[in-house]
Amino acid sequence: MKTEEITIEPYDSQRLANLCGQFDEHLRQIERRLSVEIKNRGNLFQLTGDGQRIETATRVIDSLYEETADGKHLTPHNVHLILQESGAITLQSNSDENETPSAVPVIKTKRGIIKPRGPHQADYLKRITHYDINFGVGPAGTGKTYLAVASAVDALEKESIRRILLVRPAVEAGEKLGFLPGDLAEKINPYLRPLYDALYEMLGFERVAKLIEKQVIEVAPLAYMRGRTLNNSFIILDESQNTTKEQMKMFLTRIGFGSKAVITGDYTQVDLPKGVESGLKHAMRVLHALPGIGFTNFTSKDVVRHTLVQQIIEAYEDEESPEKNQNNPKERSSINPTQSNNQSETTQ
Repeated sequence: MKTEEITIEPYDSQRLANLCGQFDEHLRQIERRLSVEIKNRGNLFQLTGDGQRIETATRVIDSLYEETADGKHLTPHNVHLILQESGAITLQSNSDENETPSAVPVIKTKRGIIKPRGPHQADYLKRITHYDINFGVGPAGTGKTYLAVASAVDALEKESIRRILLVRPAVEAGEKLGFLPGDLAEKINPYLRPLYDALYEMLGFERVAKLIEKQVIEVAPLAYMRGRTLNNSFIILDESQNTTKEQMKMFLTRIGFGSKAVITGDYTQVDLPKGVESGLKHAMRVLHALPGIGFTNFTSKDVVRHTLVQQIIEAYEDEESPEKNQNNPKERSSINPTQSNNQSETTQ
């Protein structure tokens, strides 16, 4: 444990108040995340903790103060993102001392710069650049789909591909599509909304509409891919945990020359009927040894949504873990009597 003092310049009371947050909530958030202690008086900050954690906290505070320069109001979400980004840069430098910060992949769009928020996101972007087929697997909110769409837009802007295809399996999450009004395309459209939203953010509504009209961007259900060969395309299969083995094989064999494919999914949100194996799980098991395919596994630590999302995912993971079930015989015993009662009532 050691203590260091840093001075934030230039001195600006409003910016410092913005940095610290209401009742110093931003400082407390940094403390909890990095296991350091932060005290401040004006623009003088005293940090106590492990040496590397102090360095990271110093970078976070400096970055947050820079964010306030243009009058931007900081929120806990901003602090969370800066913490993620700072951790990525730290781990990146530790993995290769000769690598510079510029080695961290960055995607430039007309609407702004998109940077990875964590080491797994940085690895994900690098693998998308290097491999023609990539799997991004992990919980919701880790940026799998968003970064894949950003990479596709970047490739289109650089003219390294001719079109973008965004694909999702049409599987109901506990609901049925039949009662919805409209034809098949109108029924499927809500399933593709997250992909549309990412495109609108990066290209703007009008340009996306024009590109869709020209069929430069195609958004379609997975069933529409059968029989096609996709050359010079960037194809994203989202929610791939809801594919069957046959559908996944069909999709992967559509890929032609000059194309890239990114397959994203979350093992914990499979909506397939019971007894049907997820095509994503099967593909990860069958293809893991192939040298031309990239695999990135995200965890709850990579979540870049509201901080509660990370805690919710971890709570569910803990509840569903085999160790949890084995260590709770009371739960099993409480279920068995009910089952035996049901069986006895049936026989009677």
